[in-house]
Amino acid sequence: MALSANLFLRQSQSLVMTPQLMQSIQLLQMTHFELNQFIAQEVEKNPLLEFPSNDAETGSDRIEDDAFARGIEEPGGDEDYDRRAEVLSDDWSDRSDGAGAGRMSDELDANYSNVFQDDAAPQRADAPELISQWKSMPGAGDAAESYDLDDFVAGQVSLRDYLGQQLPFVLPEMNDRLIAQHLVDQLDEAGYLQGDLKEAAERLGCDAADTERVLAALQTLDPPGVFARNLAECLAIQLRQKDRYDPAMQAFVGNLELLARRDFAALKRLCGVDEEDLLDMLTEIRQLNPKPGSGFEAGVSEAIMPDVVVRADSIGGWLVELNPDTLPRVLVNQSYFANVTKNGQDYAFLSECLQSANWLTRSLDQRAKTIIKVASEIVRQQDAFLLHGVDHLRPLNLKTIADAIKMHESTVSRVTSNKYMLTPRGLFELKYFFTVSIGAVEGGDSHSAEAVRHKIRILIMQESPDAVLSDDDIVDILKKSGIELARRTVAKYREAMNIASSVQRRREKRALAKVAGF
Repeated sequence: MALSANLFLRQSQSLVMTPQLMQSIQLLQMTHFELNQFIAQEVEKNPLLEFPSNDAETGSDRIEDDAFARGIEEPGGDEDYDRRAEVLSDDWSDRSDGAGAGRMSDELDANYSNVFQDDAAPQRADAPELISQWKSMPGAGDAAESYDLDDFVAGQVSLRDYLGQQLPFVLPEMNDRLIAQHLVDQLDEAGYLQGDLKEAAERLGCDAADTERVLAALQTLDPPGVFARNLAECLAIQLRQKDRYDPAMQAFVGNLELLARRDFAALKRLCGVDEEDLLDMLTEIRQLNPKPGSGFEAGVSEAIMPDVVVRADSIGGWLVELNPDTLPRVLVNQSYFANVTKNGQDYAFLSECLQSANWLTRSLDQRAKTIIKVASEIVRQQDAFLLHGVDHLRPLNLKTIADAIKMHESTVSRVTSNKYMLTPRGLFELKYFFTVSIGAVEGGDSHSAEAVRHKIRILIMQESPDAVLSDDDIVDILKKSGIELARRTVAKYREAMNIASSVQRRREKRALAKVAGF
C-alpha cells in the first residue's frame, strides 16, 4: 500500500474556553471579599479601569450652583466673574456690618441677632474640673473638628498579654520566665498547652524538671484551668483552686468518658458515693469552664455581608434586591483612552486594555443579573418558608432552578456557592434552600429533609424525662403526620444534630430533674 499526502476541507464545531469565558465563570463563584480583591488587582494592572469617586462637591462647584440659582450665567471672562462675586458678596448672611441681618429681620419679620455670645465668659461653672478636662482634650477648642470614637475605645487584651502581666509575680527568675514565655506561645485559643514538655526542654537546653516546675507555676495563673494538657487536667486545676479535689472528685474527673455516656451507675460505683452526692458533684462540674481561654478574643470577627436582600412588598409579594454594599463599582475611563491614542501612541496596548476593561464590566453586570435571577426563583419556590418558617421548607434541587431560569445546573451551583440571602426569617446561605426530598405517606406531597430534621429536634426538645422518645417512637409520630421515614434515617439525622440516644437522654434528663429539685 503506497503512502501519499492528501488535502481535505472539513467543517466542525467545538467549544473553546477562552480566557474571558473562564474569567466570567470564576467571577460567578467568587465571594464579595474575593471579588473586591480581584477588581483591585485589575485596576492596578489596567490604566483604563478606576474606582468611582465619592468625593463631595468642592467649594467652586457650590459657588457655581449658587450663582446659577441667582440667574448668573457661566463665567465667560473676568467681567462675569466679578459680577458673580459682587452678587455673592451681597448675600444676607455674608454681610459683616450687620446690615444683612437687619435686612432679613425687616423683610422676614424675625430677629436673627446673636443672643448667645460665643466669646462671653461663663458666669458660673457647676463642674470646673470637667471643663478643664474637656478643654484639655485634643481639638476641644475647634468646633470644626470631629471626634473619632475609636480613639476612646480600650484596646483588647489577648490571652498571651494577660498571662504575660502575671508572670513576674509567680516567676521572679529570668530563666524561668524564658521557659514560661515559650510555653505561653504554645497555647491554643482555648488555653490548652499543645506542645510537649520534653521537646520544649530540649529546644531550650534546660532540664525537664525545670520545665515541669515552671508549668506547675503557670497552672496557678488566672483564668483557672489555663495551661492544661487535656480536659481532665483543666477541670482538676479548677477544682484544686476551689479546694474540692478530693478522692471522689478525682475518680469522677478521671472517668469523664462515663459522664459523656451518661453512665451514672458506674460513676457512683467508682467514686464510692450515693446518688445525692453524685448529683452535687455533677453540679460542680457543670459550673467549671472547659475552655478557660475562650473569654479572650483571638482574632477579629467579621460579619457576613448578604449578597441578596429579600423583604415583603406592599401587595403581599417579595422584593428581591442585590445588596448595594456588596456590588462592585468600577469604571472605564474612555476619555483617557481617547486623549492618549489620538496621537497614535501605545494604541495596541491601550486597545487591549480597553477590551479587557469592557469585558470585565460586562462580566460583572452579567454576574449581578445571574445572581438576582437565581435568588428570585429561589424566593418564588420557597415562598411558604418565608411566610411560615422551617416546617414549610420545600424540597428543592439545582435542576429545578436551572430549568426554571433556562440555565445550566453548574451555573446555578456556582452562583449559590458562598452567597448569602437576608430574609425576614434571618440570614441564610443560598445552599440552605436546596434539600433532598423525603416521601410522604400514601403518595402525598414530599417533605424537605431540613423540615423533617427540624420536626425531630422539636419532638426531642419537648419530651419529658418519664417519656423519652426512641427512634421507633419518632418514626411512628412522623408517620402520623404524613412523613414516611425509616428508623435508620431518624438515627442518622439525630446523630448529625449531635443528639444523644434515648437511653442517654433518659439518664441525663432524670439527673437534671433531680438537680433542679434540690
